[in-house]
Amino acid sequence: MGHTLLCKLEFILVLYSLLHSGHTEDAVLTFEPKWSTFFPGESLTFKCDMKEGRTDDWKYTLKRNDWTLYSDVTQQDFKINLLYKSHSGVSQCCGLRKGSDYKKCSNRVSIRVSDRARATLTAATTTVSVGDRVTLICSVEKSAGWKYEWFRRTSHTSEDTINDGLNGNIRVSQGGIYRCRGFRGEPAVYSDTSDEVTIQITCEGFHFIESFSQSLILTLKCVLLFLNLMETVSNKVSVTQKPSWSQIFRGERITLTCEVQGGEGVQWEYEWRRPQSQTFRTKQKDWTITASISGDYSCKSRPTEDSYSATNWSKPVRVSVLGKLDCLFFINVCSNTTKYLCL
Repeated sequence: MGHTLLCKLEFILVLYSLLHSGHTEDAVLTFEPKWSTFFPGESLTFKCDMKEGRTDDWKYTLKRNDWTLYSDVTQQDFKINLLYKSHSGVSQCCGLRKGSDYKKCSNRVSIRVSDRARATLTAATTTVSVGDRVTLICSVEKSAGWKYEWFRRTSHTSEDTINDGLNGNIRVSQGGIYRCRGFRGEPAVYSDTSDEVTIQITCEGFHFIESFSQSLILTLKCVLLFLNLMETVSNKVSVTQKPSWSQIFRGERITLTCEVQGGEGVQWEYEWRRPQSQTFRTKQKDWTITASISGDYSCKSRPTEDSYSATNWSKPVRVSVLGKLDCLFFINVCSNTTKYLCL
């Protein structure tokens, strides 16, 4: 009898110990985004999950390197909107159950905030034959989640964005001087721009950068290759207008559409030429304008992956803009009707 009672007492003591000695589920500290390395200017959010009770049953504390960052807050999420290198270190959260002395702490997580990110541009080769393509690869060290912008210039043209990127590699067939940079997050944080890489186009032993006009001697085969290459990207384009009125009044809105023939399966970007020789680029083939001056409108297009291989300009569409439309309104009070006459 005494032995049985002793066993029961031991069982009760063990059960009591399990309930009160930390064998409950541990708190968990996580963070988003789950990047291995952060850079100055980025943001992150810690989440402290106590794994028991309701979220509002607890008061939360967040520490970094044993220094208290937040104390006795009622929300389990901690957002740091602007990271600095000083935010590097080991973080841990603890929760205190409201109305009691019961407290438990989470695991420790390590956060690394590095120096400003830098992009690296590499090429499989810097010399490519006419008609071939070379792959350019842009990467940002030590971390993930990057999207990319690409730039190209020549010795006689200014630098321009050639691809809105997102991908870390592109294939190009045009010579020139290329750079890239990465961006990620919202709002976006940009890496430093990469070093330049110069791509040369070679033809029968003659090297030239940017275009064959820079080479003094070209073989007939090289010229034919260039002509053939130009044909592959010389899709015809045309401009249509909606509404298709022959005359537009100032202030009215019309939509111009740049149509590419034979461009199925290719992503295009568009360049418009408007009156007074002004040009601009867009990703959309439709362009809605408010009529202001008469003039010719034309467009051309280029593949997004090779934006310097463009079509020819389309045949211009003439938009004739008249003065502002004036109308007189007549109201019949007796019949409660309205009539108008436009002059």
